[in-house]
Amino acid sequence: MRFLILALGLLWPGVLMANDWAALDRPGAFAIMRHALAPGTGDPAGFTLEDCSTQRNLDDRGRAQALAIGAAFRARGVQFDAVLSSQWCRCQETASLLELGEVTPAPVFNSFFRDFDQRAVRTAGALELLETRGGRPIVVTHQVNISALTGRGTRSGEVLVVRRNGDGLEVLGSILIAP
Repeated sequence: MRFLILALGLLWPGVLMANDWAALDRPGAFAIMRHALAPGTGDPAGFTLEDCSTQRNLDDRGRAQALAIGAAFRARGVQFDAVLSSQWCRCQETASLLELGEVTPAPVFNSFFRDFDQRAVRTAGALELLETRGGRPIVVTHQVNISALTGRGTRSGEVLVVRRNGDGLEVLGSILIAP
């Protein structure tokens, strides 16, 4: 059945790809998502954090995907007490388009794709922030960060429902709305 749902999602964009909404009801559950569709890999040469024109950004499908994800959360009455985001423009824009609350930049969720030596520091910082702030956040970040925190890869716009578990995050479910 899951294969059929995935196949339908590939044929008809906008079809809910995974339907693990019930995972959000589990104790300690919160959401961490990869930014919406931003075609390409990494960032162009000359990337600077302060200048969105130097970065890989959301395209129209990515913006539509972020809006649809936020609408799906709101339609189900899912609320978060914080919206945390990497400082990269594609994450900030995704977080804003979700329309789930004020976006708070959180540098510990910045990508380390080009600075892999930052992996341990950023991952430890992210886990510490999540532990000390408590509550139920939604975090918008990057593939490398999510993989380091959960041991699992994600597609653009995929939301993992997670909770703290020892030295990382336990994946409870996944929600993906195709671009």
